[in-house]
Amino acid sequence: MTMDSKVCSVKFHSRKEKEEEGEDLAIKQVDLLNQVKISKVHHCDGLLLCVAEDKSRLVIWNPYLGQTRPIRLGDDFHWQDSYALGYDMNRNHKIVRFQDYYEHPNKVSRYEIYQLSSNSWRDLKVHRPDLDIEFNHSASVKGNTYFFAQENRKYVEPNEDGEITDLEDFLICFDFTTETFGPPLPLPFHSGIDETVTFSSVRDEQLVVLYHNEGVYYGDKISTVEFWVTTKIEPNSVSWSMFLQVNMRPVSLTGELFNHEMGGGTFFIDEEQKVAVVFDIDGYLPTLPTLPERVRYHTAFISGQDGYFKPVSLGVAPNRGEPCQSSSGPCFASLYCPPVVCSSSYLPSLVQLN
Repeated sequence: MTMDSKVCSVKFHSRKEKEEEGEDLAIKQVDLLNQVKISKVHHCDGLLLCVAEDKSRLVIWNPYLGQTRPIRLGDDFHWQDSYALGYDMNRNHKIVRFQDYYEHPNKVSRYEIYQLSSNSWRDLKVHRPDLDIEFNHSASVKGNTYFFAQENRKYVEPNEDGEITDLEDFLICFDFTTETFGPPLPLPFHSGIDETVTFSSVRDEQLVVLYHNEGVYYGDKISTVEFWVTTKIEPNSVSWSMFLQVNMRPVSLTGELFNHEMGGGTFFIDEEQKVAVVFDIDGYLPTLPTLPERVRYHTAFISGQDGYFKPVSLGVAPNRGEPCQSSSGPCFASLYCPPVVCSSSYLPSLVQLN
């Protein structure tokens, strides 16, 4: 996982015996990568792709063999670039780079692919589905990468107030064998606009999706977090089964909200113990202007069956906000970056990088 721009290993053990019920959550910083501030780590087949905070550098790392390889980038890197790590049917490991940002004056949409065996990049001519694809939220399963997508807003009629309040949800696969996107696939829920949807995986075989339903009923928050796991998954087909549903109402009323736009809501599950662990910052209640800003904490939220819910503090989260000026005088903007956990548990790999 990454926390405060550092790469850390996370060890989790759940104890369900009555005499010692509880969880062990141990986090250890990885000294090997201290020289670079890392914003995100992608895991696939025992290899980790580490993305520098300013997107100017990539490092691929095999923790089992203790090997790293810097990946050369051109001068056209951009802070909105996204990456995915996977492999094809012949186990050739590849990195795909998505330059897809419509806020750019030139509406850039470009894709490149890097193959570890050739140590080189090449342009990728691929048909992109005409959907809004969340390239920053993905998980790898069987060598392919899966993304959350919604229908393109330009094709949706706004309501009488001029707002778009409903969009169809999809799952999209990038197939590293064919080097193409698959067809839009169904998700087992329908999310509201800006509700949190994040992905994880189990043993490189099953995709897991978190959906934070923030629905409002008679002015009262009826908030749940659903975890769904695939019973079958291929680039062109998928089926789902409910893994766990957590009632978030007791904590959502105090400001708890998994915020994927800030990188929060990443997670992993323990299938045997029927437990999910979600990483974020504790609480999103606004601080009153008259009060000093309270301390916020990196937090692991552990949830299970029968209403079990336990937050575990991982340390103080630094405020990365910049000083600003408001009508009432100088202020300090709040900006917290949650811990981001890899999309699957680590499995050793013998892939050579040197």
